[in-house]
Amino acid sequence: MAQIKSFAPGKVILFGEHAVVYGKPAIAVPVTQVRATATIEPAPPGSGLTLVAPGLDKSFSLSTAPRDESLAVAARLTLAHLAVPEPDATLVVSSTIPMASGLGSGAAVSAALIRALAKFLGRALRTVEISTLTFEVEKIHHGTPSGIDNTVVTYEQPVYFIREQPIKRMNVGAPFTLLIGDTGARCSTKKVVNHVRQDRKRNPARYDALFDQIGDIVDEAYHAIETGDIDALGPLMNNNHQLLSKLGVSSPKLDKLVGAARFAGARGAKLSGAGRGGNMIALAEDDAGAEVTEALREAGAIQVIRTRVETTGTTD
Repeated sequence: MAQIKSFAPGKVILFGEHAVVYGKPAIAVPVTQVRATATIEPAPPGSGLTLVAPGLDKSFSLSTAPRDESLAVAARLTLAHLAVPEPDATLVVSSTIPMASGLGSGAAVSAALIRALAKFLGRALRTVEISTLTFEVEKIHHGTPSGIDNTVVTYEQPVYFIREQPIKRMNVGAPFTLLIGDTGARCSTKKVVNHVRQDRKRNPARYDALFDQIGDIVDEAYHAIETGDIDALGPLMNNNHQLLSKLGVSSPKLDKLVGAARFAGARGAKLSGAGRGGNMIALAEDDAGAEVTEALREAGAIQVIRTRVETTGTTD
């Protein structure tokens, strides 16, 4: 059997992080400029499945991997789902998606691995199956994942998402450009989500009110994106960032990048993902993109990714 290679993109949350864990909507888009890759090829008979992640300095056999090793969990879930035995193969995963930065690195690696392994075994999984399996692996990374990462990286298109409700793949009425600024600070999504949960237990009324306000912003943004009213997105991003700051998930580095982007001409900016590190995003017209990019770098961004959210047709 020939070598098989599969990919999955990164993702960025536009609106709704944290509130989405509590039943509110969120909007996210794929970031195709960065991606995870899984490559699988046959190995000698009797060798079993070997999983290799050069970027993490990992190489181990599936049979001896710990129960909570995420790569092994993804492989085991796939084999169980397909009801097939462990193959004799070597599966190598790599990623250009920054880790622990809100760009969906863990979900993308899992999705690419699951898709490659299934293809190697002669089984083409449906997208919904890959998303469901990836979600199970996400529980290792995030504890109580929202489900948005696995949805976006597997469907590879903008989505409006409410937990435990059918996925709504979005129509994009007019294209827009996002700049993603990386603070360089890494923070565990699982830890931040847990901190917010503990804070909410101490003051449920305050936190639920903030989640409600974030949910309202997401719905306004959904309408703006669908109708092509890009002018409305900037202020909504600014308001969403303010509410996330009230949740306690921003940081001095994130606030500095958000402020720098706005001062340089971005129409709006906010943190993206769990917060307390990772990335922020800025909405920038093409004629202001260079200035905003430079401002982000001068303010300390270790990397700036430019991604374009393109116009799409209406989807079901």
